[in-house]
Amino acid sequence: MKQRVITAVVLLAVLAVVVWQINTPALAIAVAFLSAVAAGEIMRCANVQNMFIKVVGIIFAAITPFFTSPKVLEPVISAEVWGNVTGFLPPIVYIIVLCLAFFLAMLKGYAYTTFEDVTVSFFASAVVPFGFGIFIRLRDMFDNPQFGVYLIFFALICALATDTGAQLTGMAIGKHKMAPNISPKKTVEGAIGGLIFSFILNAVALVIYNKVANVPVDQTMATVILAASVPVSFMGMMGDLSASVLKRNFGVKDFGRIFPGHGGIMDRMDSSLFTLPCALVVAIVAKNFL
Repeated sequence: MKQRVITAVVLLAVLAVVVWQINTPALAIAVAFLSAVAAGEIMRCANVQNMFIKVVGIIFAAITPFFTSPKVLEPVISAEVWGNVTGFLPPIVYIIVLCLAFFLAMLKGYAYTTFEDVTVSFFASAVVPFGFGIFIRLRDMFDNPQFGVYLIFFALICALATDTGAQLTGMAIGKHKMAPNISPKKTVEGAIGGLIFSFILNAVALVIYNKVANVPVDQTMATVILAASVPVSFMGMMGDLSASVLKRNFGVKDFGRIFPGHGGIMDRMDSSLFTLPCALVVAIVAKNFL
């Protein structure tokens, strides 16, 4: 317990620094770190033996967040300059090159590299970093950067509050197992409690945001956000269960050990990787239709 508390305090301190510098390259550096470590964790758990695939995959995962927005390196490098770099080639070109490189590596190392190794590594190196990159996309997609940052916290609240609320409610009144073959401790009562807890915290966060923001959220957008908080939180639970299935398939208890007492990046961020894309959908609706 002492180890878990110390780790949690350190993580909160790091989070505070990133939030403090969220409109600087600090966010991109943090996201690149998350992406690279998460990619490495997945490939390690899948027992990928091909060193070329592992190294290239981790490097690709670390670089990907820096190509998610022209504004990613401001104020160090202007959006105009970095936009020329990110827009030099369509993103699909980099994906195709990565895919071809992995398959060529499979051919060269066919004795110890399987198709499953390639598919898992591709998922870890391209799909997972895309999910983490949504942190940056949300921050930079609005003329009002405060609203983008708020949506980041919306996604995190939907993930973390649901998990915390579900755990506390399940411990208190949980009786009916939700997915006994995947995660025996999760209950239907806990899931409902988690959704309610997330809704309440999102309502509180919205009220606080409207009091401190330069441009408050109007009533229509507030209604959309609160209505979306329930399905987005539900997707967070599905992310947690999906990660549990992966760990069972890989035969591991945790994805990693980078956080003593807490596991790895994927153990902490599995729900967020599902709520972030959902928050991006909310952001697109807000930007284009409201």
